[in-house]
Amino acid sequence: MNPVDRILLVEDDPRLAEMLTEYLSQASFRVTHAPTGAAAMEHIAAAEIDAVILDLMLPDMDGLDVCRKLRANSDVPVLMLTARGDAIDRIVGLEIGADDYLPKPFEPRELLARLRAILRRRVDVRHLDAPRNAGAAAGADFLRFGRLEIDPAAHAARLDGVPCELTAYQFDLLLVLAKHAGRVLSRDALMDLLKGEPLEAFDRSIDVHMSRIRAAVEDDPKKPRRIITVRGAGYLFAKVQD
Repeated sequence: MNPVDRILLVEDDPRLAEMLTEYLSQASFRVTHAPTGAAAMEHIAAAEIDAVILDLMLPDMDGLDVCRKLRANSDVPVLMLTARGDAIDRIVGLEIGADDYLPKPFEPRELLARLRAILRRRVDVRHLDAPRNAGAAAGADFLRFGRLEIDPAAHAARLDGVPCELTAYQFDLLLVLAKHAGRVLSRDALMDLLKGEPLEAFDRSIDVHMSRIRAAVEDDPKKPRRIITVRGAGYLFAKVQD
């Protein structure tokens, strides 16, 4: 863990923001607080950050809009905070690019654990400007399954040569599946291979991410041929693909 990871905290509750800033600073993070969506977008445009903690209920705009605008230009990890009871908000947030979510109220220790987990999965995009052939030059690291190419060196996947739109976490999920092609991987096994935090008993966020991956790599996401759901067991990445 980088001791100077830069965190943008987007939270309009001043007391909660002060508490989290102090708590995360004690954990060796450099925290900047933005009380509104507009302030967050200004900071994102002006400074480099390593992760965003984003409240969905902001006074000037919906946090989902902030996440959507952020994802248009960056794959910086996003941890959503939501006090809303409707699960649809969490699902939409994950679908538009958030890496994880945490419902309010929460324990600061859980927020810290989830933040560290998404940072562990983070790949520094400043070093990912390698040309398309970089993965091939690396030899065995470059994966090809029919029309689907997975290039770990460039942190990119391509279908018929067209880049697949995936967040950093979604690419990591795809890469883990591809490296274990032909094997059924449970949700817990996937999290273990990603070195993430253990899943809650009813945590379905990984299923939402998988749906987004299918939308990017399948010809027909409703009839997947590359990423197969094995009911009651997990997911299987098909070895033989068109």
